[in-house]
Amino acid sequence: MMTRSPSIALVLALGTVTGCAASSPGDEDDAGGGGSGSNVEQVPLTPEGKFSMQSTFDIATGMPGTAGAVINGIIDATDSPDDPTHWILDQLVKQLPDGSFKNIVKGAIPFAAGYLNDRLLDVAPDFVVTLRDLGNKFGQVARNFGTLETIEVNSAGQATKVVTGVAFEIDQIDLQYSMTDISVPNVAVMLDKTGRLTIGEHKVGLSYGKVLRIALDEVVIPMIDPTALTVSDLLKNVVNCQAVGQYVYEAIGIGSASTFQSACTGGLQAGGQAIYSLLNKVDDNALEFGINGVAKGIDKNKDGKMDQIQTGAWTGTLGYAGTPAPLSRGTFIGERM
Repeated sequence: MMTRSPSIALVLALGTVTGCAASSPGDEDDAGGGGSGSNVEQVPLTPEGKFSMQSTFDIATGMPGTAGAVINGIIDATDSPDDPTHWILDQLVKQLPDGSFKNIVKGAIPFAAGYLNDRLLDVAPDFVVTLRDLGNKFGQVARNFGTLETIEVNSAGQATKVVTGVAFEIDQIDLQYSMTDISVPNVAVMLDKTGRLTIGEHKVGLSYGKVLRIALDEVVIPMIDPTALTVSDLLKNVVNCQAVGQYVYEAIGIGSASTFQSACTGGLQAGGQAIYSLLNKVDDNALEFGINGVAKGIDKNKDGKMDQIQTGAWTGTLGYAGTPAPLSRGTFIGERM
C-alpha cells in the first residue's frame, strides 16, 4: 500500500527490465579529469565500488500518446466557452438511464449550461483554477522526472545497475518515492586516466502508467487539496452537486433536484475514474530507456578509489510501443555508498 508521505517508501512493481552491455561511447571534451595538489581532487585509479545515483530526464517531447491523452482529458474540462458547467453536465447525463428522459436532458444541456454558468460561484467557484493547476502540475512530471539508482562496479569493469525509486520536481519541490527494485546486469563501465567515466549502453523498462499514478495520487493531488485522495475526490470537493441538482431542475423543469444531484455525484466519480483508465492504458506498452552515459569520476580522499560521479550526461533513446525517439535530456550524479 502506498503512503502519502514522501519520506516513507512506496512498494510498487514498475514492469520488466532488460539489460545488456555494449561498447562505450566515443570521447567527449567535457569529461576532463582532476589534477594533483592539496586542494584539487585526485583522478581515481579505479571505478570499483557501489554508488548511489540519481538520474533526471526531460521526457515531455517524447511523452507517450496515451499519456498525453490524460492531460487532454483534464484540459477538456476547461477549454470550451461554457466550461466547466458543460463538462459537469456531460458527466451528469452519462449517469442517467437510457430513455426519453435522458434524451430530453441531453438536448437541454446548452441552455442548462448557460443557466449554470450564470450561477458558477454557487456551483463550482474554484473548478477552473483547480483543473488548470492539476494539468500544469501533471505536465511538470514529464519535464522533471527522475530515477533513484545504485550501481555496483566490480574489478573487471562490469556493473549491475538497480533502479530503486522515482523522483519528481513539481513547483521547484523535490519529492522521492521508493519502489520494487529493477535490476539491470552486465553494464560495461570504464574509467580512463583523465577521470572520464563511461557507462555502456543498457536498457531500462518502466511501467510509465504506474509512475504517473504515483505522481498524480501521491504528489499532484495532495499539493492541490490535502484532503483529496483521488481525482474523483478532488472534483467532488470543487463542485457543489446539491446546487447543480437544484439549478438543473430549475432550468429543465422535469425530474427532480435529488435525481440530478445523484447523477452529478456519480458523474464526477466516473470522470475521475476515466483519468485512471487512461493511465492504465499507458501500461499496455513499457516505456524503455536505451541509454549510455559519460561523467567525471572524482577521488575526494586521495585513496585511489572513485568517491563521486559528477556532471553525468545520458544520451540514447526513449522508446514506447516499439517506436524509439531521441532522448531530449538526461543527467546523473553519484556518490560512493
